[in-house]
Amino acid sequence: MSGAALWEQYRDQFPVTKNLIYLNHAAVAPLSRRCAEAMQGLAQDALDFGSLHYGDWMATYEGLREATARLINASPREIAITKHTSEGIAIVATGIDWKAGDVIVCFREEFPANLFPWQRVEQEFGVVIRWLSIFDSLDKIDEAAKGARLLAISYVNYLNGYRVDLNGIGEICKRRGCFYLVDAIQGMGAFPIDVEAAHIDALSADAHKWMLGPEGCAVMYVRQSRLDEVRPIQVGWTNFARYADYASRDMTLRADAGRYESGTLNTIGCYGVRAALELLLEVGVERIGPAVLAVTDRLASGAVELGYALCNERTPETGAGIVSIRKPGVEAAMIVRNLKDAGVIAAPRQGWVRFAPHFYISPADIDRVLAQLP
Repeated sequence: MSGAALWEQYRDQFPVTKNLIYLNHAAVAPLSRRCAEAMQGLAQDALDFGSLHYGDWMATYEGLREATARLINASPREIAITKHTSEGIAIVATGIDWKAGDVIVCFREEFPANLFPWQRVEQEFGVVIRWLSIFDSLDKIDEAAKGARLLAISYVNYLNGYRVDLNGIGEICKRRGCFYLVDAIQGMGAFPIDVEAAHIDALSADAHKWMLGPEGCAVMYVRQSRLDEVRPIQVGWTNFARYADYASRDMTLRADAGRYESGTLNTIGCYGVRAALELLLEVGVERIGPAVLAVTDRLASGAVELGYALCNERTPETGAGIVSIRKPGVEAAMIVRNLKDAGVIAAPRQGWVRFAPHFYISPADIDRVLAQLP
């Protein structure tokens, strides 16, 4: 199989391909066999033995931290397990000791999860938000970051699929002394992220999109040197260093990112996400990215030939796994309904038809979708 295309090598991991052409990974992804089997295994074990094998659960939590760390070039000690992307962003937004007049750099095109928390901080603490566009130049971002305390941006935009220059923005933030937070949900698992090369201070991403995991289980990265700047606001029994000693009343925080975990984790979700990430690591994100770009480029160029407009022009540097299209006089919701009837799963978003194929989607799948477009 070494000469086979990537989608051919791993297509059998995704039984959804027998039923649908699934182009909706920017919303909720189907599970791989390994992910589903890992969760089924835990469910069966809990059915048969309860928590007898609790040690395996603990090992799975650590395995998930390790897999996440490998995926983004971090330390497992810098990884917290959370419920969703929004929780990770909110931990940072509520945990920083804001002062009136602090400056935050935000971007108008953001998904609400990376918008509302900062507006709330603006309302409550009197911080100043400097609004930019994700399409602004690095020079303009550099100017806005001057004197700023934090910059928050998504790796890939949820609607138009624009992939930002993480490393370029990170260089600016490091030079300006600006805390750099990345909402990575629309890129992590499909495109490389190196938190060291990009100087990222915090990152949050749920597993149910490009990481091909279940909903309700996410990962958060916080740079070790920044931990004391982000206080845990949601406090429970596992934030603290001696949490395993139920008689302890010592409130010394854990020395790692586990300080942001306030209680029992989503164990079955952790089994699934660990398996999902280990599959991605096996495939190699350095191979997944080009494969995703190949199928999305094919889809975009084919749609343009059919008279559709693209939400955003694509380049090798800024393209990602999302392609949104529309045609005058044709309702996006109607197109999505008709595609669903034909076994093709896409999403209507703000008047656009949004497609989001992953690496296991074949060129023939894309051609069949294009043949269905009015």
